[in-house]
Amino acid sequence: MRKEYDLDEMKSRPNPYSRRLKKQVTIRLGEDVIEYFKRLSLETGIPYQTLINLYLRDCVVNERKIVMDWR
Repeated sequence: MRKEYDLDEMKSRPNPYSRRLKKQVTIRLGEDVIEYFKRLSLETGIPYQTLINLYLRDCVVNERKIVMDWR
């Protein structure tokens, strides 16, 4: 391994994973929802925002539809 590398001579290339990057959004969640995922986070050791993303991804993969009953 070299002690120094000349980064100016390196050719750049696009990030192959760039289309899979996450996008930051603002979303309003109930305090009870946030607390639930924070508790789950403490149990699993996974950050609560990651848990929320995993849950939503599961909904997308399994094409879950919400059932609303407004009676």
